Amino acid sequence: MSPWETVRGDRWGRRDDMTAFVDSCIDTMNSTAQRVQRRTLPHARKLLKALAGKSNILITTHVHPDPDAAASCLAMQRLLEATLPAAKLTIRFKGQHDAPRLAGFAKTAQINYLTWDDAALTQYDAIVLVDTQASFSVSPLPEGVIPTVLVDHHRGRGRRLKSPFADVRIDVGATASIVFSYFMELHLPIDPTLASAMLHAIESDVAGAAGQQSQLDTVAISSLVLVADIRKLWQMRYVDVPATYYSAFARAIEAALRYDLALITHAGKVDRVEEAALLADGLLRCEGIDCVLVTAEHEGRMILSLRSSLPRLSAGELMRRLVNKIGDGGGHRTKAGGQITLETDSAACIDRFHKTLKRRLLRCLHIGNTRGVRLPA
Repeated sequence: MSPWETVRGDRWGRRDDMTAFVDSCIDTMNSTAQRVQRRTLPHARKLLKALAGKSNILITTHVHPDPDAAASCLAMQRLLEATLPAAKLTIRFKGQHDAPRLAGFAKTAQINYLTWDDAALTQYDAIVLVDTQASFSVSPLPEGVIPTVLVDHHRGRGRRLKSPFADVRIDVGATASIVFSYFMELHLPIDPTLASAMLHAIESDVAGAAGQQSQLDTVAISSLVLVADIRKLWQMRYVDVPATYYSAFARAIEAALRYDLALITHAGKVDRVEEAALLADGLLRCEGIDCVLVTAEHEGRMILSLRSSLPRLSAGELMRRLVNKIGDGGGHRTKAGGQITLETDSAACIDRFHKTLKRRLLRCLHIGNTRGVRLPA
């Protein structure tokens, strides 16, 4: 049974009870999904072959997981539960796993995970790494540890992947879409809670990129929306956040300067890394703004969050230019993140890096280094 066929049999009753419109939609979706499936290589069976005989499998993702990372871990766990019933499966997250957005999402999606522990790695005979790569600075794996399975949608850095199974599709908008294709290939059903988590994950990663997502993302969204628990999906979209987030918003808006189509701001010290990302998401909606750079201070680092709606310039590539030789970072076509280690937390040190980032961003966008304009009161 395919993920979307559960709609017909389990959720809305017999086919005869469905409206002709909904029936037609599902038939059209099935046809599109089948075309995508025919063009997709048999990844899932190769993945299962790489994990054959493994009894204790770790599933993990990048530091400070976002919805796509967390949902991809959950989906991979469910897929392996169905196909490798004898294996023990554990999800571990590194970083701020208690951040409100992730904590609320994990609670609603029913993701049971453990906190990260380097010492515990020796107990696993296989590692599944999703939504990042072992060579990336945000990978939780110590240097030299090679995952058995790697599933990601970020562009690598020219290094040959050493994992027994590696599925990296840079044209796909979300890692959850890639994992969805495994369910599609193996004809495994997806329950409403998992469907909600995967749908929210894909929405989060392709937001602001209308028309940019791949056909696989479109099929995944169209399929999952028919199965998802809408109440839980709403809860995932609108997780409660603490009042300190709004203090950071106020500081960022007060400090924001507009340079033609770009907006640059500094939010000061933040309690959680995700605050900078949420700020950038919101500020990109400002009328006339096509690129936003938000910086913030967190535990001795300057956190960078970049958002762009520019059609010919990848935010990920732009971030790599911004942090060249002073930090590290990367991302997608419309979203990117980075970090710079601060020698001190002095205002002079922070101001120096902020000026460097501003100069580099304006040069990349071919904007003259003019005086910035504050947002109207």
